[in-house]
Amino acid sequence: MLGSDRSSSSREAFISVFADRRQLVILLMGFSSGLPLLLGFSTLSYWLAGEGITLGAIGALVAVSAPYSLKFLWAPVFDLVSLPIFAKRLGRRRSWLLLIQLLLILSIITLGSCHPRENLALLAAAALIMAFLSASQDIIIDAYRIEILEEREQGAGAASTQIGYRAGLLASGAGAIALSAVLSWFWVYTIMAALVAIGVVAATIAPEPKSSMIAHSGSSQKNGADFLKRFKDNVFLPFSELLSRPGIIFVLVFIIFYKYGDAIAGAMANPFYNQLGFTPLEIASVTKVFGVAATLVGIAVGGLLVTWLNVWPALLIGGICQAATNVLFALLAKAGPDVYLLGVAVGLDNFAGGLASTALVAYLSGLCHKSYTGTQFALLTSFMALGRTILAVPSGAIAGEFGWVLFFLLTTALAVPGIILLIWIRRYPIGSSTRK
Repeated sequence: MLGSDRSSSSREAFISVFADRRQLVILLMGFSSGLPLLLGFSTLSYWLAGEGITLGAIGALVAVSAPYSLKFLWAPVFDLVSLPIFAKRLGRRRSWLLLIQLLLILSIITLGSCHPRENLALLAAAALIMAFLSASQDIIIDAYRIEILEEREQGAGAASTQIGYRAGLLASGAGAIALSAVLSWFWVYTIMAALVAIGVVAATIAPEPKSSMIAHSGSSQKNGADFLKRFKDNVFLPFSELLSRPGIIFVLVFIIFYKYGDAIAGAMANPFYNQLGFTPLEIASVTKVFGVAATLVGIAVGGLLVTWLNVWPALLIGGICQAATNVLFALLAKAGPDVYLLGVAVGLDNFAGGLASTALVAYLSGLCHKSYTGTQFALLTSFMALGRTILAVPSGAIAGEFGWVLFFLLTTALAVPGIILLIWIRRYPIGSSTRK
């Protein structure tokens, strides 16, 4: 009975955390964060494949997502600088977030107005600008989530942001592809830009973190010495504090490779479905709608595993599952356009991906020192994004050279180093619980 009481108490505590209004704000911000990603990634690759652009060129265009891997370079700006006038009313985090979101709306519309076959370079430039703004938005949203929640709430916060994030992916994935059957890509991207308003609403109703308000009020002095002190506190110390921890190099390499196999596979997913012969309706309904539903289940399970078992076991379970499910796509490539096998492969793969992503976000959140959340989380997620951006550039060339079956078997093998590194880094207790 005692064990049952403890289990019941644990579940009630877990549910009570999700009932907090801050979790709703985090969920809506997660939607705004996830929305732009596919517009410059798999939805863009689907658009380009339909325009007859080669696999090699589509794979190379993954490089326009480089800002997601480099965002740590300008992340200190959002910790160091407050927008005049607006910061006094909204706070440092929300004022920056609203500005970035308005610029993001304009950039998405601009990308949709480009013509791939007429000027691919212009389209790439527009996608790069959108990625820069999207990565900047992620910096602020991630910092906000970590600062607004207590340590015991971070697992639920990771689940909330992942649910919102996946809903954003659903809109810009299945939604965009379905709309493309009846609308031009310009209007598809314009509608996607309008959905950023959900994030604008979240930024408007969100409470500003106390730490951010304190930082702003403490930065009112304009003398040079004060600026140098703030520069040291917001630029030098976040990096030096994180990078001085024992074993941090192994941790950073782990972050790159934990989801690398999935990233390589994801870069070529839509061209794969297109070449295999699936219809746009099948792609939208199975890989996006059903896939996102499976991801949400995986996210919920991941949140439960983090709460009940802790982060490390959840990471291990997620890592093994996401490696194993890539084999299903090799079987699909061998079988041909079997919509039922597609559903099985997508469902299990997305479930595993959602579980692993929630565990990874909770892990990264736990690594951040409360005083340097924006910069440190940006640095950590930059390493995470490196696997799906710069390192994923050869994905199109590999698929074209070896064929789809060997390609997906290779993505399974690429997931193994991340699992090995996860087992290795367990020996290093470098979490934020010891770094207040």
